[in-house]
Amino acid sequence: MPKKKYQIEFSINASPSLLYNYISNPSGLSEWFAGNVNSRGEKYTFIWDGHEESAFLMKSKQDTYVRFQWEDDEDTKYFYELNIVVDELTNDVSLVITDFAEEDEVEESKELWESQIEDLKKILGSK
Repeated sequence: MPKKKYQIEFSINASPSLLYNYISNPSGLSEWFAGNVNSRGEKYTFIWDGHEESAFLMKSKQDTYVRFQWEDDEDTKYFYELNIVVDELTNDVSLVITDFAEEDEVEESKELWESQIEDLKKILGSK
């Protein structure tokens, strides 16, 4: 069954460089995305309560975005991307997440992102 691409956007009250550290570095990701994150080169290992999954850092641009692909999705077009967007007029910072999920799991996947981003906001002191 093919996965459906979706995007979800969150306002984040933080500088792009600070936010980038939390979405790109294993230590930053360990604080909100997974219980523990290790990296060896482009391969990141995410650990949740003893469950482990690996992803590859496909692309990144300092203070702008990171794109990962789960090891299980290797050789597919599926990825997840965290993109930092700064409004040119207001300088408001948003985090736009692009991800893929099976059609019947899109809402559940969005809820999971919402929960994780709430954790990120708490760490950043963002409301």
